[in-house]
Amino acid sequence: MRRFLQRLLTKPVIRLANKWSSRPDRLRVDKALTDLYIDIITQPGKRGLVVPFNADKDKFILLSDQHKGSRDGGDIFRRSVNNYLAALEHYNNEGYTYINLGDSEELWGNIFQTIKRHNKNTFEAEKKFLARKAFIKIFGNHDLYWDNDPLAIVSLLQIYGEQIKVYEGAVLQTTVKGKDISIFLTHGHQGDLQSDGNWFSKWFVSGVWGPLQSYLHINPNTPAYNDQLKTDHNRLMYEWSSKRKDTILITGHTHQPVFKSMTELESMYEKLSRATAEEAIPLQEKIGRLHLQDGKSPDFKGYLDTYFNTGCCCFDDGDITGIEIDQGCMRLIKWTKKAGNRQRVVLDESKLADLKL
Repeated sequence: MRRFLQRLLTKPVIRLANKWSSRPDRLRVDKALTDLYIDIITQPGKRGLVVPFNADKDKFILLSDQHKGSRDGGDIFRRSVNNYLAALEHYNNEGYTYINLGDSEELWGNIFQTIKRHNKNTFEAEKKFLARKAFIKIFGNHDLYWDNDPLAIVSLLQIYGEQIKVYEGAVLQTTVKGKDISIFLTHGHQGDLQSDGNWFSKWFVSGVWGPLQSYLHINPNTPAYNDQLKTDHNRLMYEWSSKRKDTILITGHTHQPVFKSMTELESMYEKLSRATAEEAIPLQEKIGRLHLQDGKSPDFKGYLDTYFNTGCCCFDDGDITGIEIDQGCMRLIKWTKKAGNRQRVVLDESKLADLKL
């Protein structure tokens, strides 16, 4: 029966979830991001941290959207947990600072004690960064609990063994070839009418989407789902970042990886515009496999490299994606399982000095 219902209901349920999960409003997005950025810069430590760093020496790994659950059918993290643990072991051994960009815990559809009981190994892995003072935790809309529940202080102490503060954002500051660059980090739900703590969205997730997802074993975060043109929310994030001189914005929230303001699909279109006849053939074939529109290439002229998105740690094939900042470079990476081994794969890369800001 479940398989029959999966075939019958998966697509309409995902369409319904997508319809209600993101209602970005340009004015709200602009105001929310601007206010947060100014607050962090002018009052560091209150809503977020200001972190100066050496672009040639310091290392950061940015991951988001684990949505750690209870390991049942509704837990979209359950297939990715081993890649996540392998990634954290690697980055801790290599001396990276880990910045979690929110929605780490799925606290709309689960109570804290459930999350704590089923995710002990992931919290232990995160504690290793905390022991080196190399862990920054940012909240998202699905783990607002860390920001607005009076018991959050106790809960954080229980899972990490020490008191930590969870922020709304952070600003990394560095200098590259004499130019000051700011990297603004936040979850990215700010200004979203349905996800910015909205009661209806919470009710839909816990009362409708959660039970259906659990029973049908539905995860909308497939690689194909993320190979589209940018979602409206990502587009608004890019528009905000493109107006800020020498500023990069990195978010999560949409579960759609974006590198240098482009999704994988958009990046292929851009490469196609510069490709030789021989190079164009495999690009056209790959674009065709991604169900693309009417064959008309979008126009990306004038795009700045100001917006990045980590993607998520809950794809239905178990892969996770994130962004590294290391050795003067930014990289979009994924961790995947190949031939029985957990492997790091670089999907895209650029030097900070080469970014068009």
